[in-house]
Amino acid sequence: MRTIQKIFVVSSLSLLLPFVASAQSISEIRAMSPEDRRAFMESMSEEERAAKREQWRSEFDALPDEEKEAIRNQRAAQRDGRDRNRNREAMRERWDSMSDEERAVAKERRVARDEKRRARWESMSDEEKAAARARRGEQRSGGGHGSKQRHGDRPSTDQPES
Repeated sequence: MRTIQKIFVVSSLSLLLPFVASAQSISEIRAMSPEDRRAFMESMSEEERAAKREQWRSEFDALPDEEKEAIRNQRAAQRDGRDRNRNREAMRERWDSMSDEERAVAKERRVARDEKRRARWESMSDEEKAAARARRGEQRSGGGHGSKQRHGDRPSTDQPES
């Protein structure tokens, strides 16, 4: 069985070698499917991967600032879209699998959490609210989501408990 596995791995890698040799630049790698990129990276040794990453880094560094920013924005948009859709699908699946009683309990918990958060927010001084908004803006700007809150003056869930 081991021999068959080794033969399979060697033959797979030999089929990938022409493909690996042809993929040289960042744009060619980006044009590949995720499976092809994964196969490409797995077919290389750790030293080859490090050298390839260094090559790509130097190519990226040589790009004009506008192109760098466009690439960064594109990557962030793809990442956000995948994560958001994946989370939304998982939440929908979980909600659909709940019984009516479980849904009622979940709604009660959410309402209680929102009321507690709202009460904490309303008990804050103007300075504390300004500091909380600044912290939230910093956290959001790091994630690429902008700095506006969706619910006006309502605080976020990641603020510390009082």
